[in-house]
Amino acid sequence: MTLQDVQQIAKQGEGLKVEFKKKAAFPEKIVKEVIALANTDGGHLLIGVDDDGTVSGQRFIEEDVFVMEKAINELIRPKLSYSLEIIKLNPKKGVAIFTFERSPGRPHFMMDEKKKKAFVRAADRSIQASREMWEILRRGKNPKDMVFTYGEKETLLMKALGENGRITVKEYQKLAKLPRFVASKTLIRLVLANVITIIPQENEDLFVLKES
Repeated sequence: MTLQDVQQIAKQGEGLKVEFKKKAAFPEKIVKEVIALANTDGGHLLIGVDDDGTVSGQRFIEEDVFVMEKAINELIRPKLSYSLEIIKLNPKKGVAIFTFERSPGRPHFMMDEKKKKAFVRAADRSIQASREMWEILRRGKNPKDMVFTYGEKETLLMKALGENGRITVKEYQKLAKLPRFVASKTLIRLVLANVITIIPQENEDLFVLKES
């Protein structure tokens, strides 16, 4: 990757596959962004780029790289593969580009107060994965043709999606008069069968019909 490539990525701004950081001051927080990228569609973490996309570089960038590599190796489970490039702007300043593929080992997570916390990317934000999202990440690694029958609860769901365009687990649970785990399981199954899509949200994920 060249400096021109970095400037082109930075010019487009942060998004689903790009995160900027001026420096690695709080690596445990940046690790959440890394996990989110790897769990979603992969992408780039650029260190030495301002929030507004200015490629200003960071003094002694190797120190930031050391801090980030240590955090990635120690805090993320399972272990995460990545590639790293350093581009020097001058003898003292540089930019580090960490590149992550959509990981076959997902869901990656970090331990927080003895709890496993996974993160996913939603536009230019990284948010904690819900139980449903976690399960979809886990089971979606090895997609299989799913065979299922449309029963009453599936019919109610498709009708509601046709009328409203979207639904949450809680709304579906109430509509179909189901225990939460059954509503959740049904939605997960239909996402994995490519009938509906999950849209991660800060509070409650949304489920929508899959675009044909």
